[in-house]
Amino acid sequence: MSLAPVGAVPAAVAPAVVPRPAVGTRRRPARRTAASVGWGVVAALLAAAFAFPVYWMLNTSLLPTNLISGPELHLWPDRLTLRNYDTAIFHQERSPFLPALGTSLQVTFLVLVASMVLAFAASLAVTRFRFRGRKAFVLSILVVQMVPGEAMMISVFQLVDAWQLLNTVLALGLVYLAGVLPFTVWTLRGFVDGVPVELEEAAMIDGCSRPRAFWKVTFPLLAPGLVATGVFAFLQAWNEFMMALIIMTRPESMTLPVWLRTFQQATKATDWGALMAGSVLVAVPVVVFFLLVQGRMTGGLVSGAVKG
Repeated sequence: MSLAPVGAVPAAVAPAVVPRPAVGTRRRPARRTAASVGWGVVAALLAAAFAFPVYWMLNTSLLPTNLISGPELHLWPDRLTLRNYDTAIFHQERSPFLPALGTSLQVTFLVLVASMVLAFAASLAVTRFRFRGRKAFVLSILVVQMVPGEAMMISVFQLVDAWQLLNTVLALGLVYLAGVLPFTVWTLRGFVDGVPVELEEAAMIDGCSRPRAFWKVTFPLLAPGLVATGVFAFLQAWNEFMMALIIMTRPESMTLPVWLRTFQQATKATDWGALMAGSVLVAVPVVVFFLLVQGRMTGGLVSGAVKG
């Protein structure tokens, strides 16, 4: 007969120990769900607040003039009309729309291509090479960005006039390029600095030449950064008003922001329907450009926030 140790409890009699759930474990998923729903509602309200001015501009452009200035509020175009767009594009007493569109497209394309090429080369030189005056060059970029463009309006006008380049796409493109280039160089410098140079060295060890290693390994990683920087350069060149106002003085040489100014006259009431239609026409190329590059732009913004 075997004797059990003193104080031991038989297995048949010992109570089963059931682990208790931690306090609050059942409430955590509910709290997380409520928090996510709350943040989702906040995000939806913010998105609606930012999108409402755009919707109101589009809604106003599709309403007749008597309804726009009437006492009743129309939240949607219940009496749809395209007369405002016809007035904005083909009105004889106002500067023509198509020449202004062509000027804006030419200037923006020139600035976009030139700024990307020059800024990319400058950012590579500053990041990949060590030379005398490198820190002074980077500091000068910051100093140039601090100077407002309005402070140089008279000097720029006198310089362009002395070169006999008033009312030319080349003159306006050079002025825009001088204003956009410091920002694009500084932004691309961060993207290039975030790509390790060891990737090129590893490709060169595997048999690639330096140019081939750069175009096959480094450049694809920098492409999202180029797209993100190009979007900002595009917006600065497309929306600029003051320099275009003093350089492009002829009606047929206006850019679209200056063309919109012709809708407001001191001697006549503002045609708000045509003005909103013109604003929609100005915004359409920007929306199309964003739809084409939105995927690359998102990747560029995320990759530019992480180094290494």
